[in-house]
Amino acid sequence: MTRPDRPTWQLPPGVSRGLWDYVHTPHIADDYDDYFAFNSLFETDGAILRRQFDPPGLIADLGCGTGRALVPLVKEGHRGLAIDLSDHMLRVVQGKADDEDLPIDCVRANLVEMDAIADGAVDYAMCMFSTLGMIRGRANRRKVLHHARRILKPGGKFVLHVHNYWFNLRDPEGPWWVIGNVATAPFRRDIEVGDRWFPYRGLPSMFLHVFRWRELAADLRSAGFKITERVALDATRRKPLDRPWLLPMLRTNGWIVTSERPQE
Repeated sequence: MTRPDRPTWQLPPGVSRGLWDYVHTPHIADDYDDYFAFNSLFETDGAILRRQFDPPGLIADLGCGTGRALVPLVKEGHRGLAIDLSDHMLRVVQGKADDEDLPIDCVRANLVEMDAIADGAVDYAMCMFSTLGMIRGRANRRKVLHHARRILKPGGKFVLHVHNYWFNLRDPEGPWWVIGNVATAPFRRDIEVGDRWFPYRGLPSMFLHVFRWRELAADLRSAGFKITERVALDATRRKPLDRPWLLPMLRTNGWIVTSERPQE
Protein backbone atom coordinates (compact mmCIF):
# COMPACT_ATOMS: atom_id res chain seq x y z
CA MET A 1 0.00 0.00 0.00
CA THR A 2 2.98 2.30 0.50
CA ARG A 3 4.44 1.95 -3.02
CA PRO A 4 4.07 5.30 -4.83
CA ASP A 5 4.28 3.53 -8.21
CA ARG A 6 1.34 1.19 -7.53
CA PRO A 7 -0.75 0.54 -10.68
CA THR A 8 -4.07 2.35 -10.84
CA TRP A 9 -6.06 -0.89 -10.65
CA GLN A 10 -4.34 -1.71 -7.35
CA LEU A 11 -5.10 1.59 -5.62
CA PRO A 12 -7.09 1.43 -2.35
CA PRO A 13 -10.88 1.94 -2.50
CA GLY A 14 -11.85 5.55 -3.14
CA VAL A 15 -8.29 6.66 -3.91
CA SER A 16 -7.74 8.23 -7.34
CA ARG A 17 -4.38 8.35 -9.07
CA GLY A 18 -4.16 12.06 -8.29
CA LEU A 19 -4.79 11.50 -4.58
CA TRP A 20 -2.28 8.63 -4.48
CA ASP A 21 0.35 10.93 -6.01
CA TYR A 22 -0.67 13.68 -3.58
CA VAL A 23 -0.09 11.58 -0.46
CA HIS A 24 3.24 10.28 -1.79
CA THR A 25 4.69 13.68 -2.74
CA PRO A 26 6.86 14.91 0.16
CA HIS A 27 6.79 18.62 -0.72
CA ILE A 28 2.98 18.72 -0.42
CA ALA A 29 3.31 17.99 3.31
CA ASP A 30 6.61 19.80 3.88
CA ASP A 31 5.39 23.05 2.29
CA TYR A 32 1.73 22.83 3.34
CA ASP A 33 1.85 25.14 6.35
CA ASP A 34 4.00 27.71 4.55
CA TYR A 35 1.72 27.54 1.50
CA PHE A 36 -1.27 28.55 3.64
CA ALA A 37 0.59 30.61 6.26
CA PHE A 38 -0.87 33.97 5.28
CA ASN A 39 -4.30 32.66 4.30
CA SER A 40 -7.29 33.48 6.51
CA LEU A 41 -9.19 30.61 4.89
CA PHE A 42 -9.49 28.58 8.08
CA GLU A 43 -10.61 31.21 10.60
CA THR A 44 -14.32 30.48 10.14
CA ASP A 45 -13.63 26.74 10.31
CA GLY A 46 -11.77 27.15 13.59
CA ALA A 47 -14.51 29.24 15.16
CA ILE A 48 -17.18 26.67 14.25
CA LEU A 49 -15.07 23.77 15.50
CA ARG A 50 -14.39 25.45 18.85
CA ARG A 51 -18.11 26.15 19.27
CA GLN A 52 -19.25 22.66 18.36
CA PHE A 53 -16.50 20.71 20.15
CA ASP A 54 -17.32 21.61 23.73
CA PRO A 55 -16.51 20.36 26.35
CA PRO A 56 -12.96 19.09 25.61
CA GLY A 57 -12.71 15.47 24.47
CA LEU A 58 -11.05 13.17 21.97
CA ILE A 59 -11.26 14.46 18.37
CA ALA A 60 -10.72 12.24 15.33
CA ASP A 61 -9.47 14.30 12.39
CA LEU A 62 -10.29 12.36 9.22
CA GLY A 63 -7.76 13.37 6.60
CA CYS A 64 -5.81 15.46 9.10
CA GLY A 65 -3.12 16.72 6.73
CA THR A 66 -0.51 18.56 8.78
CA GLY A 67 -2.93 19.03 11.67
CA ARG A 68 -3.81 22.59 10.78
CA ALA A 69 -7.30 22.22 12.27
CA LEU A 70 -6.50 19.64 14.94
CA VAL A 71 -3.41 21.10 16.63
CA PRO A 72 -5.06 24.40 17.76
CA LEU A 73 -7.93 22.43 19.31
CA VAL A 74 -5.54 20.14 21.16
CA LYS A 75 -3.67 23.17 22.46
CA GLU A 76 -6.98 24.34 23.94
CA GLY A 77 -7.52 21.16 25.94
CA HIS A 78 -8.69 18.43 23.57
CA ARG A 79 -6.93 15.18 22.72
CA GLY A 80 -6.33 14.28 19.10
CA LEU A 81 -6.49 11.25 16.83
CA ALA A 82 -4.85 12.22 13.53
CA ILE A 83 -5.88 9.92 10.66
CA ASP A 84 -4.42 10.24 7.17
CA LEU A 85 -3.26 8.11 4.24
CA SER A 86 -0.05 10.13 3.89
CA ASP A 87 3.02 9.16 5.90
CA HIS A 88 4.47 12.57 5.05
CA MET A 89 1.50 14.43 6.56
CA LEU A 90 1.53 12.26 9.69
CA ARG A 91 5.27 12.86 10.09
CA VAL A 92 4.59 16.60 10.23
CA VAL A 93 1.75 16.13 12.74
CA GLN A 94 3.88 13.89 14.93
CA GLY A 95 6.66 16.45 14.86
CA LYS A 96 4.29 19.16 16.08
CA ALA A 97 2.99 16.88 18.82
CA ASP A 98 6.52 15.99 19.95
CA ASP A 99 7.73 19.60 19.88
CA GLU A 100 4.91 20.84 22.12
CA ASP A 101 4.16 17.64 24.05
CA LEU A 102 0.62 17.46 22.68
CA PRO A 103 -1.65 14.42 23.25
CA ILE A 104 -2.05 13.43 19.59
CA ASP A 105 -1.94 9.86 18.29
CA CYS A 106 -1.34 9.29 14.58
CA VAL A 107 -2.96 6.52 12.54
CA ARG A 108 -2.20 5.83 8.88
CA ALA A 109 -5.39 4.68 7.19
CA ASN A 110 -7.50 5.04 4.10
CA LEU A 111 -10.68 6.82 5.25
CA VAL A 112 -12.77 4.24 3.40
CA GLU A 113 -11.16 1.48 5.49
CA MET A 114 -11.03 2.73 9.09
CA ASP A 115 -11.95 -0.61 10.64
CA ALA A 116 -8.97 -0.37 13.03
CA ILE A 117 -10.70 2.46 14.94
CA ALA A 118 -13.03 1.03 17.59
CA ASP A 119 -16.77 1.72 17.75
CA GLY A 120 -17.65 4.68 19.96
CA ALA A 121 -14.00 5.58 20.48
CA VAL A 122 -14.15 9.38 20.09
CA ASP A 123 -16.19 12.31 21.35
CA TYR A 124 -15.92 14.36 18.16
CA ALA A 125 -14.89 13.87 14.53
CA MET A 126 -14.15 16.24 11.68
CA CYS A 127 -13.38 16.01 7.98
CA MET A 128 -12.35 19.48 6.81
CA PHE A 129 -10.95 21.25 3.74
CA SER A 130 -13.10 19.27 1.28
CA THR A 131 -11.34 16.03 2.19
CA LEU A 132 -14.51 13.98 1.71
CA GLY A 133 -14.64 15.27 -1.85
CA MET A 134 -11.21 13.78 -2.49
CA ILE A 135 -12.73 10.30 -2.09
CA ARG A 136 -13.80 8.92 -5.46
CA GLY A 137 -17.16 7.17 -5.73
CA ARG A 138 -20.36 7.84 -3.82
CA ALA A 139 -20.39 4.37 -2.29
CA ASN A 140 -16.89 4.99 -0.94
CA ARG A 141 -17.82 8.43 0.43
CA ARG A 142 -20.79 6.85 2.19
CA LYS A 143 -18.43 4.31 3.76
CA VAL A 144 -16.34 7.18 5.15
CA LEU A 145 -19.45 8.72 6.68
CA HIS A 146 -20.54 5.38 8.14
CA HIS A 147 -17.12 5.02 9.75
CA ALA A 148 -17.34 8.57 11.11
CA ARG A 149 -20.67 7.77 12.77
CA ARG A 150 -19.46 4.38 14.00
CA ILE A 151 -16.37 5.69 15.81
CA LEU A 152 -18.35 8.48 17.52
CA LYS A 153 -19.87 8.00 20.93
CA PRO A 154 -23.69 8.39 21.00
CA GLY A 155 -24.37 12.13 21.01
CA GLY A 156 -20.97 12.85 19.44
CA LYS A 157 -20.64 15.58 16.82
CA PHE A 158 -19.18 15.41 13.33
CA VAL A 159 -18.15 18.58 11.43
CA LEU A 160 -17.64 18.36 7.68
CA HIS A 161 -16.64 20.77 4.90
CA VAL A 162 -17.52 20.29 1.22
CA HIS A 163 -17.71 22.43 -1.94
CA ASN A 164 -20.95 23.36 -3.71
CA TYR A 165 -21.51 21.92 -7.20
CA TRP A 166 -23.54 24.85 -8.51
CA PHE A 167 -20.92 27.44 -7.52
CA ASN A 168 -19.02 26.29 -10.61
CA LEU A 169 -21.53 28.22 -12.71
CA ARG A 170 -19.70 31.39 -11.62
CA ASP A 171 -16.41 30.33 -13.24
CA PRO A 172 -15.75 31.51 -16.82
CA GLU A 173 -15.90 27.96 -18.18
CA GLY A 174 -18.03 26.59 -15.37
CA PRO A 175 -21.38 26.52 -17.19
CA TRP A 176 -19.87 24.39 -19.97
CA TRP A 177 -18.40 21.99 -17.42
CA VAL A 178 -21.75 21.71 -15.58
CA ILE A 179 -23.62 21.08 -18.84
CA GLY A 180 -21.12 18.45 -19.95
CA ASN A 181 -20.98 16.82 -16.52
CA VAL A 182 -24.76 16.60 -16.12
CA ALA A 183 -25.23 15.40 -19.69
CA THR A 184 -22.58 12.67 -19.72
CA ALA A 185 -22.18 11.39 -16.15
CA PRO A 186 -25.49 9.46 -16.03
CA PHE A 187 -24.34 7.39 -19.02
CA ARG A 188 -20.82 6.62 -17.79
CA ARG A 189 -19.67 4.17 -15.15
CA ASP A 190 -16.40 5.99 -14.37
CA ILE A 191 -17.77 9.49 -13.68
CA GLU A 192 -20.48 10.78 -11.34
CA VAL A 193 -22.25 14.14 -11.35
CA GLY A 194 -19.86 16.38 -9.43
CA ASP A 195 -16.55 14.69 -10.33
CA ARG A 196 -13.77 17.09 -11.36
CA TRP A 197 -10.07 16.84 -12.23
CA PHE A 198 -7.66 19.77 -12.16
CA PRO A 199 -3.93 20.56 -11.73
CA TYR A 200 -2.88 21.26 -8.14
CA ARG A 201 0.52 22.20 -6.67
CA GLY A 202 2.51 20.53 -9.42
CA LEU A 203 0.24 17.50 -9.74
CA PRO A 204 -1.39 17.30 -13.18
CA SER A 205 -4.70 15.62 -12.30
CA MET A 206 -6.11 16.04 -8.79
CA PHE A 207 -9.59 14.62 -8.21
CA LEU A 208 -12.35 16.43 -6.30
CA HIS A 209 -16.05 15.69 -6.01
CA VAL A 210 -18.25 18.75 -5.48
CA PHE A 211 -21.66 18.26 -3.89
CA ARG A 212 -25.26 19.18 -4.45
CA TRP A 213 -26.92 19.81 -1.09
CA ARG A 214 -29.59 17.12 -1.44
CA GLU A 215 -26.89 14.60 -2.30
CA LEU A 216 -24.83 15.45 0.78
CA ALA A 217 -27.84 15.51 3.10
CA ALA A 218 -28.95 12.10 1.81
CA ASP A 219 -25.47 10.67 2.34
CA LEU A 220 -25.28 11.94 5.93
CA ARG A 221 -28.73 10.58 6.76
CA SER A 222 -27.89 7.26 5.11
CA ALA A 223 -24.93 7.00 7.50
CA GLY A 224 -27.26 7.55 10.46
CA PHE A 225 -26.41 11.17 11.20
CA LYS A 226 -28.80 13.89 12.28
CA ILE A 227 -27.90 17.23 10.65
CA THR A 228 -27.94 20.00 13.27
CA GLU A 229 -26.30 22.98 11.53
CA ARG A 230 -25.41 24.08 8.02
CA VAL A 231 -23.19 27.12 7.48
CA ALA A 232 -23.10 28.39 3.89
CA LEU A 233 -19.76 29.99 3.00
CA ASP A 234 -19.33 33.05 0.80
CA ALA A 235 -17.44 33.21 -2.49
CA THR A 236 -14.06 33.60 -0.76
CA ARG A 237 -14.81 30.68 1.61
CA ARG A 238 -13.59 32.93 4.44
CA LYS A 239 -16.87 33.78 6.18
CA PRO A 240 -20.54 32.78 6.32
CA LEU A 241 -22.65 33.90 3.38
CA ASP A 242 -24.46 37.17 3.98
CA ARG A 243 -28.15 37.23 2.97
CA PRO A 244 -28.17 33.41 2.66
CA TRP A 245 -31.74 33.53 1.39
CA LEU A 246 -30.65 35.29 -1.85
CA LEU A 247 -29.81 32.77 -4.62
CA PRO A 248 -27.86 30.57 -2.18
CA MET A 249 -27.07 27.78 -4.66
CA LEU A 250 -25.22 30.21 -6.94
CA ARG A 251 -23.54 32.27 -4.20
CA THR A 252 -22.47 29.54 -1.80
CA ASN A 253 -18.88 28.34 -2.24
CA GLY A 254 -19.52 25.36 0.03
CA TRP A 255 -20.85 24.32 3.43
CA ILE A 256 -19.59 23.48 6.87
CA VAL A 257 -22.10 20.97 8.22
CA THR A 258 -22.46 19.72 11.78
CA SER A 259 -24.16 16.39 12.39
CA GLU A 260 -24.71 14.24 15.47
CA ARG A 261 -24.76 10.56 16.14
CA PRO A 262 -28.14 10.19 17.86
CA GLN A 263 -28.32 8.91 21.40
CA GLU A 264 -29.15 5.23 21.47
